[in-house]
Amino acid sequence: MNEEKTIEVLNTLIEINNDRIAGYETAYNETEELDLKTLFRGFKETSEKCNVELNREVIKLGGVPTEGTKTTGKLFRVWMDIKSALTGKDRKAILNSCEFGEDMALDTYKKVLSDNLDDITADQQTMLNAQYALLKAGHDSVKSLRDALIAK
Repeated sequence: MNEEKTIEVLNTLIEINNDRIAGYETAYNETEELDLKTLFRGFKETSEKCNVELNREVIKLGGVPTEGTKTTGKLFRVWMDIKSALTGKDRKAILNSCEFGEDMALDTYKKVLSDNLDDITADQQTMLNAQYALLKAGHDSVKSLRDALIAK
């Protein structure tokens, strides 16, 4: 196993969690609805916990955890800000934006878990599967709330 590649893979997941943290900070600030604020704060906390685990692994390998976000995450936050401003903080628009971000996060985890198994240990794979399950639950919550609005 190439430790530099492992660090790179783990840092990719740190970046996507950083994007998620920043995205949910934006979503939290863009809504005045208490249920969404509670949901978004919980999602942010989930990614913060994931990052603690990921940072620990990177440091254990002698690497430096990334502190940045992906460019696509920055674009997502800008897009969410613009869309929210245009729609007057519309619940459906905010949930659509959040689901888009959740899809990106899940896709990143799926890619690592399918394409990089040779670059991570069995313990890291277990950790990433558990994190994926947490993010998937968040995605499904957002999708369910959004779908309930569409059904009305």
